Amino acid sequence: MNITRTAPNRGYWAFLLPGAIALFLIIVLPFLVNVGVSFTNWNGVSSPVWIGLGNYEKALNDATFWASFKNNLYIIVAMVIIPTIVGLLLAAFLYDYVSSKLGKGLASFFRAGYYLPQILPVAIAGVVWRWIMQPNWGVLNWMLNAVGLESQNWLGDADLAIYSVMAIMVWFQIGYPLVIFMAALQRVDPDLYEAASVDGATWFDKFFYITIHQIRPEIFVVVLTTLIHSLKVFAQIFVLTRGGPGRATIVPSYFAYQNFFEKSSVGYGATIATIMTAIIIILTVIFINVQSGQELKEGY
Repeated sequence: MNITRTAPNRGYWAFLLPGAIALFLIIVLPFLVNVGVSFTNWNGVSSPVWIGLGNYEKALNDATFWASFKNNLYIIVAMVIIPTIVGLLLAAFLYDYVSSKLGKGLASFFRAGYYLPQILPVAIAGVVWRWIMQPNWGVLNWMLNAVGLESQNWLGDADLAIYSVMAIMVWFQIGYPLVIFMAALQRVDPDLYEAASVDGATWFDKFFYITIHQIRPEIFVVVLTTLIHSLKVFAQIFVLTRGGPGRATIVPSYFAYQNFFEKSSVGYGATIATIMTAIIIILTVIFINVQSGQELKEGY
């Protein structure tokens, strides 16, 4: 009896070993090296000089470092909060109305359309958006002029740039939660909606008290993954604004890139990357613990 129970377990480590080795070589080891470099003054060429917590003290007193975190809060709104809320509402509309009234094919068409920005190359999409928002001949300003409004320098004005980037990031991101939520809605028991309808519940009542409650695990997953993505966003900023004008749209990932490759301040760039990694790990642990606590509380 004991042999039957324990024998299959002996083979698990052999299958886990290649993945564990890859994880160590690709993730853990480079991260540990990055942490070590963050304690040095290094230009990437000469020998690194140990300075202890000097880079971390520099970060705490660096106005650009804090400006990058402030801008990242805007990016979180654009990539986490707005897409999650709008994606949830759109998913419910497509699933409850379009799919049932107009056909599943049309709902699938809209779902694919919203998801398209997720699979487009960021460089191409970013260049197209730069053309759209070009201050002299961009189509957005052409539309404003057509209705008698003044042109705007959408990506070149320090007061408008971050909001323009936010709008583009919503466009980039909204398809991801939409697809996840539409898949999640398929597992909600229709009997719950029928029982609620018999009791006189409106669509909004069923949405808030049944739909959101039933797909809460998927909501946790979407919020966590989009939050991580927003904290390490780089490509869109690189293509659209390069962190400018000034430091109006700079984010920690791009600030780290600047120090690594443009300023040859590798130690300071490693410090920024280490801080961001620590923040992501802490937030991930908190989210997982909260979700696990909710599942235990509800008996999942």
